[in-house]
Amino acid sequence: MCLGIPGEILEIGPTTPDRPLVMGRVSFGGVIRPVCLSYVPEAQVGDRVLVHAGFALSRLSLEAAEAAEVALLQAGVLRPARSET
Repeated sequence: MCLGIPGEILEIGPTTPDRPLVMGRVSFGGVIRPVCLSYVPEAQVGDRVLVHAGFALSRLSLEAAEAAEVALLQAGVLRPARSET
């Protein structure tokens, strides 16, 4: 069984002959990680994507991403985001 985590695309980098894969920066509740976006070429900044092992596998609606986050929080897989005060 695989676990995909929803995240929000913050930035999409350009491809070059040396780096043909589309890479982006994705936020997972404030934790930002590099993610390969080559499997979701239609994705744009602000979209939610389902990520497994550093690869975005599909785009998600905002509602689906929020529902997945709630389920992962309830299962104890994710921790609530810390508020900055």
